[in-house]
Amino acid sequence: MCGIVGISANRPIVQHLIAGLSALEYRGYDSAGVALVGKDGIARLRAKGKVRDLVALQAETGLDGHCGIAHTRWATHGVPSEINAHPHVSGQVSLVHNGIIENHAALRAELLAEGYEFSSQTDTEVVAHLVERAQRRGLGLREAVQDTVARLHGAYAIAVVSAREPGTVVGARYGAPLIAGLGEGEQYLASDVHALLPLTRRFMYLEEGDVAEVTVGAIRVFDASGAEVSREVKESHFNADAVERGEYAHYMLKEIHEQPVAVADTLEGRIAGGKILTQIFGVDAERLLADTQAVHIIACGTSYHAGLVARYWIEQLAGVPCTAEIASEYRYRDPVVKEGTLFLTISQSGETADTLAALKLAKDRPYLARMAVCNVPESSIVRESSLVLMTRAGPEIGVASTKAFTTQLVALALFSLELARAKGLDAARYADGVRQLEQLPGLIAETLKLDAEILELATHFADKQHALFLGRGTHWPVAMEGALKLKEISYIHAEAYAAGELKHGPLALVDEEMPVIAVAPNDRLIDKLKSNLEEVRARGGVLYAFVDETVAHGLDAAHVVILPAAGEIAAPVVSTIPLQLLSYHVAVLRGTDVDQPRNLAKSVTVE
Repeated sequence: MCGIVGISANRPIVQHLIAGLSALEYRGYDSAGVALVGKDGIARLRAKGKVRDLVALQAETGLDGHCGIAHTRWATHGVPSEINAHPHVSGQVSLVHNGIIENHAALRAELLAEGYEFSSQTDTEVVAHLVERAQRRGLGLREAVQDTVARLHGAYAIAVVSAREPGTVVGARYGAPLIAGLGEGEQYLASDVHALLPLTRRFMYLEEGDVAEVTVGAIRVFDASGAEVSREVKESHFNADAVERGEYAHYMLKEIHEQPVAVADTLEGRIAGGKILTQIFGVDAERLLADTQAVHIIACGTSYHAGLVARYWIEQLAGVPCTAEIASEYRYRDPVVKEGTLFLTISQSGETADTLAALKLAKDRPYLARMAVCNVPESSIVRESSLVLMTRAGPEIGVASTKAFTTQLVALALFSLELARAKGLDAARYADGVRQLEQLPGLIAETLKLDAEILELATHFADKQHALFLGRGTHWPVAMEGALKLKEISYIHAEAYAAGELKHGPLALVDEEMPVIAVAPNDRLIDKLKSNLEEVRARGGVLYAFVDETVAHGLDAAHVVILPAAGEIAAPVVSTIPLQLLSYHVAVLRGTDVDQPRNLAKSVTVE
């Protein structure tokens, strides 16, 4: 969601602050701002809208300096506006903040009673006033930040500068990500490594409760108790070029076409001699898989859909009970945890607030172990889990997830097959599943050749307001993901149903103005699905079917797109590709913001 960049250097830095914000635009935001500390105090620029509007302001004013902070805001408290944009200023302090301060109302009342004035509706301005108040009492900037965060309830990552200590940036985190970057003659803070990749590859990942003091020559880290601590310096392997669009019109299209490579990377080094290497899941994985008697999957959004597919695989292949649950619901109920239950979280960023909170709750419950499927090696969810399987999708910039979803499916398929092997899966069925995974990159590449055909289909949707997606078995979650993609980027209302539910209500919606999209693989439910599709045709619905080439004949639909034949493991991944392309082309035809759809953020780091 919101983005933070902070720099202390021996050179002018405003261009680097703004470049860092530009690298974080994919996260979603509604305003941007920058504050610099100079000999005359704090100067700031803020703009409602895009980073380019901030660039124009900076060009007009010529504002620059050697120490500063910058921010892109996604509104939580107060409408998108210049006065609600960060950085906020209180006296000689300026501050940016990601997250939500849950006790801001009580703190605001306290500060108002002391004579502090508020110019915004944000919870963040409260924090700026608290730091300023602590400094007026004589505390240094780092001590003032530590004094302040002890009062905060909720989630936060903050970066603060003060005219009393020019050249120093102080950051703190709890429940929201913040990293420190190490340079030569300059040091950095950011909420995401992508903001700093052009400047450094060396990072420290701050832990919960950490406060970091950043100056030109050093970064000092203090834990929640105020004790100075050391944090391991790690080198990032992300490629700065990976966040460039290249020849593609949009990041989403680029990322759709990167899927053959992303899937191949996710499989690389994990299969040998027709077998999955058990140790890829972590130390003691063989014993844990053998001891697993149930699986509890927790995720949000697209990752939740991946978990729903995995639920089918785990139960069908391994014969192990599996539930998949939305993280925001799990957090607020008291689940019954049976002996031998594995807790499995799925997250693209590894910082998803609800999923991370659920993982922390799981520590106090009698799970067998905690496993994560994630795309960011240094993320909080990875660090909090005992078993980890990375997806290797690389940076995903488009808000609507594409390659993150398919690589999650691949990682979950590896897990499902290996769990099934530990539970006695038939050797031939296991070998076939592994073979399907090895063939997946080629199958995806073949499916991408349907782009032009799907573009023509997209013209049928451009003027529609509603769409219905249908699937059965593992393809019901695939239909859910297809509906989510269409609504996310084209703003067409789309719903997905298990096809067998049609006559229990959704059939009332079907007429010639309601396009119905069906995903029809060649599985044991295909005949049932064909019957459901006949129900659509009988009501005058216009049917768009994405079908396995082995079942294309005998399927009566107005529009049929034939997909490469794939088995029970590969088919959900293959079927996802045309639904991504359809959503993309419909959104382009409707003129929406494909990569940064309204009201949405890439990484949801607040509740």
